[in-house]
Amino acid sequence: MKKLRVIFMGTPEFAVATLDAIRKAGHDVVCVVTTPDKPAGRGQHLRSSDVKNYAFAHNLPVLQPEKLKDEAFVESLRDYYADVFVVVAFRMLPKCVYGMPPLGTFNVHASLLPQYRGAAPIQRAVMNGETKTGVTTFLLDEHTDTGSILLQKEVEITHKDNAGTLHDKLMVAGAEIAVETLQQLADNTITPTPQNMTETLKPAPKIFKEDMLIRWDDTAENIYNHVRGLAPYPAAFTRIGLKNQNNDSVKPCILKIFEVEITDRRSTLEPGKISLNFDKKMTVSTKNYDISVIFLQLEGKTKMKTEDFLAGFRFENYTDYLF
Repeated sequence: MKKLRVIFMGTPEFAVATLDAIRKAGHDVVCVVTTPDKPAGRGQHLRSSDVKNYAFAHNLPVLQPEKLKDEAFVESLRDYYADVFVVVAFRMLPKCVYGMPPLGTFNVHASLLPQYRGAAPIQRAVMNGETKTGVTTFLLDEHTDTGSILLQKEVEITHKDNAGTLHDKLMVAGAEIAVETLQQLADNTITPTPQNMTETLKPAPKIFKEDMLIRWDDTAENIYNHVRGLAPYPAAFTRIGLKNQNNDSVKPCILKIFEVEITDRRSTLEPGKISLNFDKKMTVSTKNYDISVIFLQLEGKTKMKTEDFLAGFRFENYTDYLF
C-alpha cells in the first residue's frame, strides 16, 4: 500500500475517528490543523478541541490558526509537503489552502450529497424522518459542500435512532470511507463525479433556537422525528406556564424533551394539552395521536424520566398545557 503524507483538519469528536483511522491505516499524518483553544465552563478556562487532544496524545504537530489566509500559516502548510489534505467538521477553507496539495483536499460530509448540505446534516435528516443517509467524500471548491464527489456510503436510519446514535454510526462510516478514499487516490483509481444538480435538494442549515421549539399542532409522527432529531443535543423544547399565585399571569418555563413515544390513542383535546395517567405517564395531545413523554428536563433541574419528574412535581402550580 502506498503511504500518503496527510494534513488533517478537524475539530470535534466526529473528526477524531477519521484521524485515528487514517493513522492506523499506515498513512503519515504530518500535521493536524484545528481551531484555537476557547474559554469554556464557569471558570472560562481554555479548552482544546477533541482533535487537538488526540493529536497531542499521539505526538502529532498541531497548527491552530486564527485566520486561514494568514501567510505564516499557509507557508507552514507548504513546508510539510503533504500529498493530500483531509477535512472533517472544520471551517471553510480559502483556495490558497485547499488548492495546495497535489492530490487535492477532500472533505468527509455526514450525508449523501448533494442532499443535506450545511452544518446540521445529521439532525436535519432525522428531523425530516429519513430512513437512510450516509457519508460522502468530495473535493473542496469555493462553495459549501458543492465539490465533485469521490465516494459515498449509505447508512440506515432506524425508527429508534436519534441524532446521537446516528452520529455514532456516521462517525464510523466516515472514518472507513476516508481511508478508502485515500487508498484510491494513492492508487489513482478514483474519478471525481460532479454533484447531481437536477434533483430537489433538502438543505441542512445550522440549528437555531426557533428550530428546536415543538409545534404541538403538528402530527405525532413529525413531533416524534423532531424530538429524536435534536436528541440528546441541543434538545427539542416546549414551554409550560408557572402560575403567579397573586394574579392570573403565568411565567413561561422551558421544558426540554429528549424522548417521546407515539400512543395509539387519537387526540381529543387541544394540541399541547397535558394528560396525567395513573401509571405515572404524561401524554400530550397533537394534531392526530397523543404523545407520551419519556425523558424531560425542566429549566433549573436535571434530566430525568417522566415518572421520576412527576413524583416531585406540583402540577397545580403550572398550566395543564404546553406551548
